[in-house]
Amino acid sequence: MNNARIATTVLAGLLGTAAIADTKADVLVNYANIAEAKYADSLSTAQALQAAVATLIAEPTDANLAAAKEAWLASRAPYQQTEVYRFGNAIVDDWEGKVNAWPLDEGLIDYVDASYGGPTDDNEFAVLNIIANPTFSIAGTEIDASTITPELLAETLHEADGVEANVATGYHAIEFLLWGQDLNGHGAGAGARPATDYASGDDCTGGHCDRRGQYLQAATDLLVSDLEWMVAQWAEGGAARAEVLADEGRGIVTILTGMGSLSYGEQAGERMRLGLMLNDPEEEHDCFSDNTHNSHFYDGQGIQNVYLGSYTRVDGTKISGASLSSLVAAADADLDKELTGKLAVTMAALGDLKAAADGGFAYDQMLEAGNEKGEALIMGGVNGLVDQTKSIERAVTVLGLDNIAFEGSDSLDDPDAVFE
Repeated sequence: MNNARIATTVLAGLLGTAAIADTKADVLVNYANIAEAKYADSLSTAQALQAAVATLIAEPTDANLAAAKEAWLASRAPYQQTEVYRFGNAIVDDWEGKVNAWPLDEGLIDYVDASYGGPTDDNEFAVLNIIANPTFSIAGTEIDASTITPELLAETLHEADGVEANVATGYHAIEFLLWGQDLNGHGAGAGARPATDYASGDDCTGGHCDRRGQYLQAATDLLVSDLEWMVAQWAEGGAARAEVLADEGRGIVTILTGMGSLSYGEQAGERMRLGLMLNDPEEEHDCFSDNTHNSHFYDGQGIQNVYLGSYTRVDGTKISGASLSSLVAAADADLDKELTGKLAVTMAALGDLKAAADGGFAYDQMLEAGNEKGEALIMGGVNGLVDQTKSIERAVTVLGLDNIAFEGSDSLDDPDAVFE
């Protein structure tokens, strides 16, 4: 559903004169430093999740399951703030599908309710249930899954048979294994997987509890190793840092591409407006845990803190420095004020949505047809994101850049196509 939304102007010497070259370089260094910090925070919180998962598997109590869920939720806050780095940074975009792919056909992984259905024309493995089946065939090849390892998940099962919905790795596979399916439709409540799904002997529910534990541990270990890799890409000498610093003009284009694409097509369109148009709770980003409101909030915050050149780490320390805002202000102070203000308006709208969900008005409920309060909350975020994108496009113009393509969405660009 992604269409190109193009912001165009006349190329003007890759952001102007050499007189501000050091300023541009400082902006890019700060951008890379913040990326490194965000991914490092994502890694440290994933390591805390890894420890909580190990405890749950060793002692599957309600308290340990709750602790693992809390660790997963905590890990999402820094990670979602990294998504603004995805668009424009090829290294991140090529990697992102391993850690944050959605939506997923969860029946690939584990048992699902009968209402889920069976194999489809689009995905014959929609209910494969890897946990219950130690051997199976993919594209005519017999797969030995008697031991579930990170390598099996990453190299054989993720996007099995070339189907993107066959998500076997990352945050959402782990989320499903902790919460289970959310069978509440538009009602309040997340998934309710029992801790006994990881128990041994006669206490085991759901069957194959030892293999479920293997899968959960393997997926969590893989998430940690994937994040370790990405932290290294943004550290001194890392490939992602080197790429963004190699050319100042392209580097600033990268920042704007990430901001505009996440604001418009990805978040406003695919993650928010589309679900509201379809009134479909399955279009939630964190659909098993009912954490979508937080994912939306922290995505928005990621856009804002990249523009302002600041980030507050999970330990409370703050990184700040030269910013894209300063470059825009030097070219057009009024536009910088406008964009800074619009980012704040968007964050206020996403904050209202988050507060309502934290107060018991679940995102599932907001998506229900005819729920005017829910629609207003979601559209407040959508409208803010769309409006700030217009100012991001203007920033492209005043900085003298050309042909920056922002991700689009049929839900915004061609709504009738959504229902074709």
